[in-house]
Amino acid sequence: MNAYESYIDTQLPWISQIPSHWSLLRNKNFLQEVKETVGDNFAEFTLLSLTTKGIIPRDISSGKGKFPKDFDTYKIVKSGDMVFCLFDIDETPRTVGLSAHDGMLTGAYAVFHVSGINSRFLYYYYLSLDEVKALRPLYSGLRKTIKTNVFLGTELPTPPREEQDQIVRYLDWQVSKINKLISARKKQIVLLKEQKQAVINEAVTKGLDPAVPMKDSGVEWIGEIPAEWSLVPLYSIAKVISMTNKEDEELLSVYLDEGVIPFSQKEEKRTNPTSKDLSKYQYVRYGNLVLNNQQAWRGSVGVSKFEGIVSPAYIILELSKCLNTDYANLLFRGKNMVYQYGLASKGVGSIQRNLYWPHLKRAFVLLPPLPIQKEIVRYIVKRCAKIDALISNIHSEIALLVEYRTRLISDVVTGQIDVRDIEVPEFEYIADVVDDVCN
Repeated sequence: MNAYESYIDTQLPWISQIPSHWSLLRNKNFLQEVKETVGDNFAEFTLLSLTTKGIIPRDISSGKGKFPKDFDTYKIVKSGDMVFCLFDIDETPRTVGLSAHDGMLTGAYAVFHVSGINSRFLYYYYLSLDEVKALRPLYSGLRKTIKTNVFLGTELPTPPREEQDQIVRYLDWQVSKINKLISARKKQIVLLKEQKQAVINEAVTKGLDPAVPMKDSGVEWIGEIPAEWSLVPLYSIAKVISMTNKEDEELLSVYLDEGVIPFSQKEEKRTNPTSKDLSKYQYVRYGNLVLNNQQAWRGSVGVSKFEGIVSPAYIILELSKCLNTDYANLLFRGKNMVYQYGLASKGVGSIQRNLYWPHLKRAFVLLPPLPIQKEIVRYIVKRCAKIDALISNIHSEIALLVEYRTRLISDVVTGQIDVRDIEVPEFEYIADVVDDVCN
């Protein structure tokens, strides 16, 4: 692909030059702010959210996430409207969206009807700027806010309409191809994770030697277990502990795929914990089993290899020395135990269910002799290292694809490369894919 024949300078901090036949027009030529709110009729509207995957409908009844007491100040959004979050921009993962839905969105966001321009061209342009938070020169105040009048007065590089349409066709085509590749790679990760979990589950429930004598566990859904293993109630090898007033210790958290790790290792946004009262946070020692009381049924548990503090709502168990720490982490994060956390959890929502020790304490725990536990750990570490290496390589491929997609969009919508004469074939449009499978 080639550059355009000639360029002109701009005064925009994020683009030095644009093709000479493009215009610099202000956003207000194409965007009309929408301030209409749903009022008392909010029940008639679909709740929408601005996410990294676009503007998506949300199910209020799911119980997932936080919701306001009422929605009367939410703004009406129509399909084809553009939405901008013009505050806390650096901290907000996605601050621009093009709605494909009618509904309502928080009144804190700016909503605009679009006219006189290809709305997807406008979306691609601001998406490319949002990827690098290029609008910083427009910020004001501590909350990094762009005032609406400043935003509407900002110049926009504007190709002729026919060229806008071609740019959108080209980007839809290329982005779809990239998204298809990313989706395929993410499916590979899902399969590899399933393979890894199968290796772990087989080892911690049946052992490593298929020829050893077996016995009936006495529990239908567990079936046979190695004859020299024990099946014991959780309360016989674990006890609830809760030690507080350790505010100076490192903040830990429990994650679905990683178990117990320092919160500082996760690239997430949260209110600085030092600004909270941490006196009631619970102290965790190396080897303690920590269970997220609302998410344990999904597998959000782990045996800690760190010392620190966790939420006062979590359940912390001190484990018997008959359990190897690494084995215990694999065991308590395994399929059989997660199934039992679900049985011991109560709640009406589909996301958060509270776990109660009086129900959990009778969970069945498979207990091999200590030497066999250590053998199982060595086996799993060796087998899973290969799988983890494959997963890591695929993550790297995905990162490169995402980087290429971002750069391609930016280069095309800012006129750095010319796609006017590229023939776009028939193609299936593939939207961005959800990242959850890679978490």
